[in-house]
Amino acid sequence: MQVSRIASRVTTAGAVAGTAVLALSVPAFAHVTVQPETPAAKGGYAVVDFKVPNERDKASTTKVEVSLPADHPIASVMAQPVPGWNVQVTKAKLAKPLTVHHEKIDEAVTKVTWTAADGKGIQPGYFQKFPLSLGALPDNTDQLVFKAIQTYSDKEVVRWIEVPQAGQDEPENPAPVLELSAATDDHHGTASAKDTSDTAGNAAAATDSGSRTDTTARVLGVAGIVVGVAGVAYGVLAGRRRTA
Repeated sequence: MQVSRIASRVTTAGAVAGTAVLALSVPAFAHVTVQPETPAAKGGYAVVDFKVPNERDKASTTKVEVSLPADHPIASVMAQPVPGWNVQVTKAKLAKPLTVHHEKIDEAVTKVTWTAADGKGIQPGYFQKFPLSLGALPDNTDQLVFKAIQTYSDKEVVRWIEVPQAGQDEPENPAPVLELSAATDDHHGTASAKDTSDTAGNAAAATDSGSRTDTTARVLGVAGIVVGVAGVAYGVLAGRRRTA
């Protein structure tokens, strides 16, 4: 009986400890992050989602600001409408113009701000995704660091601006980091016009060759039938002549 009680106490203590660890570990994952919907390749275009969770029990998130990296400006930034939210895109002049598709760009988007239109925003226990289309992504870095500011309905402001460092523990308020993959051949993740043309040409040649082979087989088949019929007719006539 005593052993059973001790085992029960140990099990209960273990469960409580496990719950405590879980409770302590959950907030570490509840921060603003950026996740690609499509491959984020160097030199290409991608759609990314900024995932914003609500970490408070008695306040909602009513405003989200995302600053784009100034050291790697992005020429094209487009926001997808999010129901219940107003979006504002802020641009600024570039100290060094960019060349995109043989055109010089002297300004770029520096910040995108989403504000809850109805005042409700992201309720406790929920998260919201804010999509952006970005391009062309830089080809001289392996990652992009975005700094985000989250504002709650009770006026609390959380700044997700600490840059994670390799080999070190994650900071308390890490900035969203987008990892870039290796560049594709055409920087768009789609087949080039030449590849498409070559594929179509090969398919057409194969179809034409198949057609010719099929036609030849049919002609030879008909000829064989004609020869066979002629042979049968000749045999019949020869038999009749012998009988006569």
